[in-house]
Amino acid sequence: MPTKTNDYKRAYIWQLPVRIFHWVNAWAITGLVATGFIIGNPPGIISTKEASNQFWFGYIREIHFMCAYLLVTVMILRVYFAFKGNKYANWRVFFPFKKEGFKRMWHVIKYDIFLQNEETHGSPTGAVGHNSVAAASYLVMFFMALIMIATGFAMYAPTSTWFFPKMFGWVVNAAGGDLNVRAIHHFTTWTFILFAIVHIYLVFFHDWLEGLGETSAMVSGYKFVRTERVKKEDELVETEITNQNTAQAEDLS
Repeated sequence: MPTKTNDYKRAYIWQLPVRIFHWVNAWAITGLVATGFIIGNPPGIISTKEASNQFWFGYIREIHFMCAYLLVTVMILRVYFAFKGNKYANWRVFFPFKKEGFKRMWHVIKYDIFLQNEETHGSPTGAVGHNSVAAASYLVMFFMALIMIATGFAMYAPTSTWFFPKMFGWVVNAAGGDLNVRAIHHFTTWTFILFAIVHIYLVFFHDWLEGLGETSAMVSGYKFVRTERVKKEDELVETEITNQNTAQAEDLS
């Protein structure tokens, strides 16, 4: 029986802005987590210097705030690019909550925990862009980032002189006090840590199992994808655009 082979092509998936957003976001979150744990539980450092000559904790807070503003900036730019980028960066990708989307999610989950193999080119794994589970998880983490930003700036607001942190002053009352805000902020931090661990593992897992350049794609922008999959996704996108144009035309009429 002849061995089945597949035709692959090198495709440009992740545009430069998406790759920049990804790495800046990763470093900003890493800085926030590292400095956040120090701020939450500062170590006792014994020194013979006068307190006025030591400002290490102030620098830690400064790095934390710089990373926070960087995260906010990147999120705003990424939302903008969700409307201006290619189809793999489009906001529609992050809402795979239709019947077919749930079917793809279940397939990817079984694939990731070794309960199902990649059997046909029409299966959801080996996705051209984000697979359905990744897309849904990124949407969840986007909202978790909003919670992180709101609670973080709410704690910063009383000592800030700038208008932006003070915009989140209402969060303290809404959450029931400073202690609740800090607890929510701390819990959200752990969701980012757990997400990062799973995310890194799955990137290497898919790269090893599929050999499609998953890891290097966020550096070069290129992946190796099945020709049939690219054609199929192009047809789906064209069909969706046609349906949307038809629906708009009917609304106008």
